[in-house]
Amino acid sequence: MSLATATLLPGLLLFALGALLLIGGDSAGALLKALPRSTLAAVVLFGGAAAWFLWNVLHLSQADFGDYRKPLFAGFAAVALLAFRFAPDFLAVRGLAALTLLGAWPLLMAAYGEYNLPARLFMVTAVYVAVTLAIWLGAQPWRLRDWLAWLFARPARARVVGGVFAGYGLLLVVVSFTY
Repeated sequence: MSLATATLLPGLLLFALGALLLIGGDSAGALLKALPRSTLAAVVLFGGAAAWFLWNVLHLSQADFGDYRKPLFAGFAAVALLAFRFAPDFLAVRGLAALTLLGAWPLLMAAYGEYNLPARLFMVTAVYVAVTLAIWLGAQPWRLRDWLAWLFARPARARVVGGVFAGYGLLLVVVSFTY
């Protein structure tokens, strides 16, 4: 992945999320508040994260437990399937956290070694903030529910956060075209 693409993708994602918060109103609030315990979101987000992770397991090199790919795949697939049965609470949040962690790797690898381009730090900073939040929310997923309740308690809060997200996303989009 090129650095321009790696900067453009988070920029568009942040801009879209910011626009949703800015102009979405009550419908966006209801949609986002339902996300942490949504079964459909859990299937999409956690299922997508499990599929991506299992694909990575299948493509392990010899140096990375490559001789044990099939048992590792079977074990992790069983854990992913059993999570839907025995740990369904906030599975969507955990899936979102896992997708964030898996998606951070190609983005950060695109910026690795590009020391002559200091503008890459705008993307790298956003990715590291997202990774930190993903680790925290993966361990304490109910915090997202509490934060969303706080965010939508007053409509102005959602608009301010949406403006910050959209503004930073727009900055990343502009920066992606300067490399």
